[in-house]
Amino acid sequence: MKTHNVKKGKAGEALALNYLKNNGFQIYETNYKKPSGEIDLIAKDHDTWVFIEVKYRKNLDFGYPREAVNRSKQKRIGKTALWYLKEMQLDDVNIRFDVIEIYYESNGEQVINHLESAFSF
Repeated sequence: MKTHNVKKGKAGEALALNYLKNNGFQIYETNYKKPSGEIDLIAKDHDTWVFIEVKYRKNLDFGYPREAVNRSKQKRIGKTALWYLKEMQLDDVNIRFDVIEIYYESNGEQVINHLESAFSF
C-alpha cells in the first residue's frame, strides 16, 4: 500500500511540476526534506518564493485533495519553509504557501486546481 501511495504521489508531483513550468514558475527544489517535514515543490513566481503542497487523488470518494492539508500539515510545511529560507539565506523576501490539487472527475477528465495563498504560517 505504501509503495502505491509513493508512486501516486510522484505522479501527482510530476503533473504539478509540468503545470508550474508551463505557467512561468521557476522550480528550485522538489521533495525538500528536513526534520520538521517535507515540501513537495519550492518555486519562484516573479518575486515571490512559493512553497507548494501537491495532493493527488484518482477520484473524489474521500473528498477534495486540498482537504488533506490540515492545520497540522500546514505547520509542518511552515517550519520546513523556515529551514529553507535560513539555509538559502533568504531574508526579507515575499513568500506564500500554495496547494495544487489534482483529481479526476467522474467522466475521467483531469482537474488541476492551483490554490494560491492556500494558507498562512
